[in-house]
Amino acid sequence: MPQKILITGATGLVGSKLIPALQRLGHEINILSRNDNQIKGVKTFIWDVYAQKIDKGCLIGVDTIIHLAGEGIADKRWTAERKQQIIDSRVLSTQLLYQTIKETNSSVKSFVSASAVGFYGDRGDEILTEESASGTDFLSECCVNWENAVDEGLKMDIRVAKIRIGLILSKEGGALAAMEKPIQFFVGAPLGSGKQWMPWIHLDDILGIFIKAVEDQNMIGAYNACAPFPVTNKFLTKSIAKQLNRPVWPVNVPKFALNALLGEMSILPLMSNNTLSKKILNSGYKFAYTNLDDALAAIYTPNP
Repeated sequence: MPQKILITGATGLVGSKLIPALQRLGHEINILSRNDNQIKGVKTFIWDVYAQKIDKGCLIGVDTIIHLAGEGIADKRWTAERKQQIIDSRVLSTQLLYQTIKETNSSVKSFVSASAVGFYGDRGDEILTEESASGTDFLSECCVNWENAVDEGLKMDIRVAKIRIGLILSKEGGALAAMEKPIQFFVGAPLGSGKQWMPWIHLDDILGIFIKAVEDQNMIGAYNACAPFPVTNKFLTKSIAKQLNRPVWPVNVPKFALNALLGEMSILPLMSNNTLSKKILNSGYKFAYTNLDDALAAIYTPNP
């Protein structure tokens, strides 16, 4: 049944593709933005998370909220101030949405939020499910605070689904663009030990999982959004290089070099998440891409 959906973070990689996908299914879309973005067939409402200001008209008739907003994790170096911004952008935005629902006595029934596999932290070869404990580093802290804020909706009898996103593969942005750049310039190499697990997912499957979370009222709680077969950093690097017809250096980029270059943010390429997607599979979702080579071939093969 078509719904009226409010999307935050609608201009990002996921949001910008999710809007037309939902529209094709007959859903009506509102978005919340810091700017008056003009998107075909979409009503735009303005908010300012840090000032806790919002156009309350954004919630009129809305059935479901898809919450994707948040400062980019890898956009800037992690100073203490930046780390607080990353957390606040997620927590304060969630709190503002729920406060507005209360004040307007809105009809919102479902709240579907992004999260990340960073919830688990760096766990080596440990097999991770949605029941696994959170990690102890900054990314884990961010995700825990984020998800705790989202779970406040349960007190309002709102269905809550949290999508813990893995490494998104897309030619149009995200982690793949950063990984392919050194490979393109013939300086590709595994990072750190190269043995760290990287739970990847094709952008099409991220869109599919969010759509299912909107339409399937039985989806409740956290879901790992990653392909069924995670790969190591070394395997992923070699697979990208194969698609680009580029070599991979026989030596790895050492951990100390990444630490010097990225500081604390070096956890992003070095973190190991051996994450299972059994729960989303049990929900009935069928992945478009379960094999890494197939996913990369779809991305790098030109459309006819």
